[in-house]
Amino acid sequence: MGESILTEGQRGRGAEGLGAEPDLLFRDAGLSRRGASLYLGDVRLGDIADGAGTPTYVYSLDVIRARYEALKAALAAVPHRICFAVKANGNLAVLRTLARLGAGADIVSGGELKRALAAGFPAERIVFSGVGKTDAELEAAVEAGVGHVHVESAAELGALAAVVTRRGRPLRLGIRVNPDVTADTHPYIATGRGGIKFGVPFDQVLPLARQMGAHRLLTLDTLAMHIGSQILDPRPYSEGARRLVQLVETCAAEGIGSITSLDLGGGLGIRYRDETPLDPGTLLDAVFPALQGRGLTLVLEPGRYLVGPAGLLLTEVLSRKHSGGKDLAVVDAGMNDLVRPSHYSAYHEIVELEASGRPAGVVDVVGPVCETGDFLALDRVLPALERGDRLAVLGAGAYGFVMSSNYNSRPRPAEVVVDGPHWKTARPRETLDDLLRPEDR
Repeated sequence: MGESILTEGQRGRGAEGLGAEPDLLFRDAGLSRRGASLYLGDVRLGDIADGAGTPTYVYSLDVIRARYEALKAALAAVPHRICFAVKANGNLAVLRTLARLGAGADIVSGGELKRALAAGFPAERIVFSGVGKTDAELEAAVEAGVGHVHVESAAELGALAAVVTRRGRPLRLGIRVNPDVTADTHPYIATGRGGIKFGVPFDQVLPLARQMGAHRLLTLDTLAMHIGSQILDPRPYSEGARRLVQLVETCAAEGIGSITSLDLGGGLGIRYRDETPLDPGTLLDAVFPALQGRGLTLVLEPGRYLVGPAGLLLTEVLSRKHSGGKDLAVVDAGMNDLVRPSHYSAYHEIVELEASGRPAGVVDVVGPVCETGDFLALDRVLPALERGDRLAVLGAGAYGFVMSSNYNSRPRPAEVVVDGPHWKTARPRETLDDLLRPEDR
């Protein structure tokens, strides 16, 4: 069902699975239990918590590599390009890993452009998407020589045309189409239906394509869509691909024969609890009939699929209290560190770093931020927690640190990468002095 709009309480009640490890989630994440200790690959997570402190994000580069290679193998039957959605996880160590594997980058801001270039993505493998690009961002994209800019409106095309004309530099373009396709996901991350800010409406695509074709420095070679995130059903992709192919045929009938790629965006859903993830092979089967025999390159822009299961958030229990008939465990990670539970009512599995063997019960896992909405889990069945116990929040590799903030003047967590038997700090924990530095002049 994707990002369910049910509350955690509605989804998390019941005592099924008491004391059992979430085997499929462990497999997805590269986790195992050795004795009482939780390991990521060959690294004991307690050692990371000892050395880096908490809260800390931890990413397995081995899991990221394995997921990229699995996606690449699933698409081998068709010409394709894989462009990682930098918005999902912008850590430079993660980005460098994907760049070395041959991935491109899908970006949505000037800051992400700078990160992608710094991580080693060749400019020609960068796709600049995004619903609102400033003049400065368009200038930077043209100056860098990005491979594609996906245009979202006639106004944006006009601004971009002015930049390439002034600089005398050719540019390949895509049109992000709003295919008016509804995907079963949380409404905040459904981006393919009509009446929202994303993409060019179907009936406005051809006039925009004509304008591009009339400009001597602009080449339209891609029609793109992105229908949402955490999608588990391949049917919306099939419908969207079919609609994009209809537009390719309409453009060709008008003499616009430069389109060589269909970009179906990202959004492949993963397992957070008991979902059946969207298998890339199933996705290809769904869209292949629309692509067959047309000589079009398939472009995908996965983010969550590649990095979501590869990441964990480590946190420590600060206190335990009982109020209004409920047990609450207060931990040192809050909504400013991981906003998904509060913002989307999203479910993340939580497990102990060191299995205590204590009897299990129902508890709310809440953070230290001064908001009632500051929680990581509600009505969750966990072994009795005590101050000093350390926990791992699973499935935190996507839309975790990138959405963190300094609310309540809280420094953002450290980021750690695990590579084989080794781990290292990829981004140090912010300090209180870091919070003041931009203002302390």
